Amino acid sequence: MTTTVARCIEQRFGIPPGEGVRDAPERRGEATLVRVLERRTHRRYRDEPVDEALVETLLACALSASSKSDLQQASIVRVRSAESQAKIASWLPAMPWIGEAPLFLVFCGDNLRLRRAAALRGKPFPNDNVDMFMNAAVDAALAMQTFTLAAEAVGLGCCPISEVRTHIDRLTELLELPPGVFPISGLCVGWPEREGFVSMRLPPALAVHEDVYDASDLEEKIDAYDRRRDARYRIPAERQREVERFGTADFYGWSEDKTRQYSRPARPGFRDYLHRQGFALE
Repeated sequence: MTTTVARCIEQRFGIPPGEGVRDAPERRGEATLVRVLERRTHRRYRDEPVDEALVETLLACALSASSKSDLQQASIVRVRSAESQAKIASWLPAMPWIGEAPLFLVFCGDNLRLRRAAALRGKPFPNDNVDMFMNAAVDAALAMQTFTLAAEAVGLGCCPISEVRTHIDRLTELLELPPGVFPISGLCVGWPEREGFVSMRLPPALAVHEDVYDASDLEEKIDAYDRRRDARYRIPAERQREVERFGTADFYGWSEDKTRQYSRPARPGFRDYLHRQGFALE
């Protein structure tokens, strides 16, 4: 790894990497490391379609992602209907990029295939439990991230849309998702209209543990992260959340924003939805 990688790490976390990274020699795959470290979300796209051959290739990349026990519990719905894409966009008017994206996908956890295969082979299916749901959700997330990294490698930009789950019943009806299948996220894809920015992440010292989980100085590290991130990009007062409940904060960092965001129940009907989709969750 070269100083290029070190620079990218510093840009990502707002703090210099260790000396080992700064002094490391160039290694095979450096370009891929840089690409991952520099990845960014894109919400504005040129009015230019994504070539069909490229879409097919990227979908193949997505389905090449790691899969728990080779169960392959991910499915992707490509929303080709302009009417359907516009309908999804209408549910989330604060995210106009949903309707503007040249390509819109919905990634789903899917254990319908395994259930059907069990019936086909005359085998019982006693694992309709939380673990099986989690396996399917993780498979779908891995597929979406692999698609995103492949898309960015060829110059495309992506934006995941987990908010589609706020309208999960309507989305399920629109996409005709059968029992055993559930959406985890939408994904906008297109050629970026402008360069995105690198979002500062929580420091590795807070998220990476050795041998045992250690959160002894979590509060101090979060506060330091809040202040580094605020120094780079300050959230304006008009974008503070839940002002009517908590007032306008003099200092509004990442932790203030996220704790306000989740100070109300989020998607409380999700478990009932999964039951309706055939997941016992025992």
